[in-house]
Amino acid sequence: MSKPVSDHRSPGPSWAEHEVIERIEAFRRRRPRLRDEIVTLAHGAGGKASAALVDAVFVEAFRNPLLESLGDGAVIELPGGQRIAVSTDSFVVQPLRFPGGSIGDLAVHGTANDLAMAGALPSWITAAFVLEEGFPIAQLEEIVADMAAAAAAAGVQIVTGDTKVVPRGAADGLFITTTGVGLIPAGREFSAAAVRPGDKVLISGSMGDHGMAVMLARGDLAIDADIRSDTASVSELVEVLLAAAPATRWLRDPTRGGVGTVCNELARTANVGVVLDEERLVVRPPVGGACEMLGIDPLYVANEGKFIAVVAPAEVDAALVALRRHPLGAEAAEIGEITAEPAAAVLLRTMFGGSRIVDMLVGDPLPRIC
Repeated sequence: MSKPVSDHRSPGPSWAEHEVIERIEAFRRRRPRLRDEIVTLAHGAGGKASAALVDAVFVEAFRNPLLESLGDGAVIELPGGQRIAVSTDSFVVQPLRFPGGSIGDLAVHGTANDLAMAGALPSWITAAFVLEEGFPIAQLEEIVADMAAAAAAAGVQIVTGDTKVVPRGAADGLFITTTGVGLIPAGREFSAAAVRPGDKVLISGSMGDHGMAVMLARGDLAIDADIRSDTASVSELVEVLLAAAPATRWLRDPTRGGVGTVCNELARTANVGVVLDEERLVVRPPVGGACEMLGIDPLYVANEGKFIAVVAPAEVDAALVALRRHPLGAEAAEIGEITAEPAAAVLLRTMFGGSRIVDMLVGDPLPRIC
């Protein structure tokens, strides 16, 4: 009996691929376990080590139903039935200013986008600043102005905050923590539990722009490339998507850990396969070239103005048409689909007709990019 040849267009793995996949499916269903005795940079990278730290330390200590969903934000139902989303994020990016943005607008966009991924309309943000003694006031004013402009553009208000100053050398200039609150329209709900085999995976634009922009802005690498961060508020683009594809199942912004890690989180949570098509992945040439020179897979590079959406098959075309009409969605693409197998794993169909497993990010190849 001859073995079938792998076809990158097929929705599931070939007979030969099953021999490998079946041996690792059970392993991939498990959340990563914490094995370290000290915190490392990898614990902040959004990949396997981050998941292990969150599970073993924070979820274990704070365990409650709202937290255990491990989304980018908590969805809370208030008396009377109104639902809100709450999300918090800390920003330690270095350098503080990079092509396309700064820590200021990043702090607003990051939290507003997490709210949008929960289906909320971002409304209010709090901001806490940790300043190092000796930090220039003029530079602080510029960063705060960036935050104000980003908040105005995103339609959110910065309503309260806190400021702390630590001695010189106790921090690296400036860290910002933002918390956001948004109202969720009635009837709107996204969940990994709603994802079904046959659903399609969309991305709202190109991969890896932010991570590569920050990495090159540090000046440590002799790479000359015109790469700008994609940092932006995507809440308006999400509303465009939902108007065209109201049966959208699930949303997530692929920040730390990139598209590869986000797809793994979905696969494990929903116990489905995510099959990506390499030919359809959107990577701009300067970003792809820089990644190739550095030996970094664009699937793991952070984005700050994109989202991954899982939509019903019947709504794919309408979703893409609508997204591409918006400036932030001009490069939107269908990049894969949901399958029953390989369960709890992500498979990439390569341009050569084969396939490979895409794991969660391991280590921290791009530290402090957000």
